[in-house]
Amino acid sequence: MAVLRVVLGDQLTREVAALDGLDPARDVVLMVEVADETRYVPHHKQKIVFILSAMRHFAEELKAEGIAVDYVRLDDPQNTGSFTGELKRALARHDVERIVATEPGEWRVRAMMETWGAETGLPVEIREDDRFIASRGRFARWADGRKGFRMEFFYREMRRETGLLMEEGEPVGGQWNFDADNRKPLPKGARLPSRLRFAPDAVTREVMALVASRFADHFGDLEPFGWAVTRADALDALDHFINEALPFFGDVQDAMKRGEPFLYHGLVSPYLNAGLLTAREVCLAAESAYRRGAAPLNAVEGFIRQIVGWREYVRGIYWHQMPAYAETNALGATRPLPWFYWSGETDLACIAEVVGDTRRHAYAHHIQRLMVTGNFALLAGIRPAEIEAWYLAVYVDAFDWVELPNVHGMVMFADGGLLASKPYAASGAYIDRMSDYCAGCAYDPKVKVGEGACPFNLLYWHFIDANAGKLKGNPRMAMPYKTWEKMEAGRKAQILEEAEAFLGTLSPEPGKPAAKARQMALDI
Repeated sequence: MAVLRVVLGDQLTREVAALDGLDPARDVVLMVEVADETRYVPHHKQKIVFILSAMRHFAEELKAEGIAVDYVRLDDPQNTGSFTGELKRALARHDVERIVATEPGEWRVRAMMETWGAETGLPVEIREDDRFIASRGRFARWADGRKGFRMEFFYREMRRETGLLMEEGEPVGGQWNFDADNRKPLPKGARLPSRLRFAPDAVTREVMALVASRFADHFGDLEPFGWAVTRADALDALDHFINEALPFFGDVQDAMKRGEPFLYHGLVSPYLNAGLLTAREVCLAAESAYRRGAAPLNAVEGFIRQIVGWREYVRGIYWHQMPAYAETNALGATRPLPWFYWSGETDLACIAEVVGDTRRHAYAHHIQRLMVTGNFALLAGIRPAEIEAWYLAVYVDAFDWVELPNVHGMVMFADGGLLASKPYAASGAYIDRMSDYCAGCAYDPKVKVGEGACPFNLLYWHFIDANAGKLKGNPRMAMPYKTWEKMEAGRKAQILEEAEAFLGTLSPEPGKPAAKARQMALDI
C-alpha cells in the first residue's frame, strides 16, 4: 500500500522532510492548488502566479524522476477548494496506508493538519521542517526563561553553530555585527546593476491567464512578471546577486531611491521561502564571495545576518509564541488601514513610491517596508491585524511565519517589546536622509509644524505623546521624551492639533484617498 506524501506550495524542495524515504514504486506525492489559500487575504496577482507556477514546475521535475504525482489544479471542476477536501478526494483515488506531511509554515494550516487523522481514519505523520538551521526545539531552548528575545544573541549562537564567518571560534574581522557600517544613503551617480529577471515560459503564461481571469479584483499588476519559478533559475538569480550586487550591498542596504526598487538587494527571499533555495546554500555562497575577495565583510555579514540571524529568529518567535502572539496589541492601536495602502493615491511621495513599487513588482526592500509603510502605520496607530494582512497579501515572499513577527513585533511593537527593544518610529528626517523621495513632495521634512509640514513629523510627536504611559520608561526612548517635555506648550498643542486633523483625513474607503490631506488638515 502507498504512502501519500503531501507537499505544500512553500515546500518545493526535493529534500523536504515529507519526501524523505519516498519509494517511487508505490508512494504518491499529493500537490494541490486550493481556493482557500489564494483568497484568505487578497494576495498580489504576481504572488499567486509565482507560487502556482513554481508548484507546477516542481511537480513536473518530480514526475521526470519517475515519481507519481497527484496534482490538482485550481480550475479543476471537482476541486473542493480546501486542503482537507482535496486530501479526502485523493484518498478515494489511491490505496493509502498512511499520510506523511512536512510541518507547514502557518499555525492555521498546522491546526488543520492535526485534524486529518480523525477526518480520514489514517495515521498522519507531520514531520519537522528541517530546511531551517534552527529547529523549533533549538529555538525554544534558547528562548525559555528569557523576558525579551534579542536577535543579536541568537544570531551569535547561529554563527558559532554553522561556522559561518568564523575563524578559530571567533567572528571574522573581530566583531559580530557590522550594521553601523551599513546605513549610508545612496551616493549620487551610483551605478546600479541591471537585475536578472526571467521571462515567463508556457507554464507561467498559463498560470498568468488563470490569475487574470480568477483574481482580477486582487491587488497588484500581473505584468511585468520576472520571478524565477524553478530551482535552476533561482540558482541563477542567486549567482547574479552574489556577483553583481553583493559587493555593493553593505554600505547602502538601508538606502531608497525613486524608480529603483531593487538597488543591490538579494531578491532571493521568495525562493528561500518557497523552497527553491536553502538558507545554508545561500549563506555559503555569500561567505565564499568574501573568502575569495569578491565582496567586503560588512556586505557579506549584513546579508548573512538577515538569514541565519533575522530569518531564523522570526521563525523561532512565531512558533514559540503562537497562537496568542497574533492577538496582542500592546499600544492599543485601532485605526483602520488607510485606503492609500491599496491605491497608492496620496500626496505623501514616499508612501506613493513604495506602494507603487509594491503594486508593480510584489516587492519592496526591508527599509521601504519598515521605515515608510511600516513607520506610517505605527505612527498613525493602525490596527495591527489590518496592516499585517496587508503585508501578507502584497509581497511575493510573505508567508505567515515570517510576515507576522516582522510586522507585529518589529513594525508595530504590538508585542510590547518581546521582539524589538524599542518602536521603530521616525520623523520625516529619516526618510529624507535615506532617500530622494522628499524632493518634489507636497510636504517638506524640514518643516515641523504649520504650512507644508511633513505629516511624519506631526505624527511622530503625536505618537510620542499618545504612548507616553507605555514607552516613557523605555531607556531607548529617553531622548525623544526629554525633547518632547522641553518643547514649548503652545507648540506642542499645535503639533497635536494638526496631527489629529491629519489623522481625521485618513479614510479606509476606496475613492477617498488622503490626497492633499495636509492642506485639508490646515483648513479645519
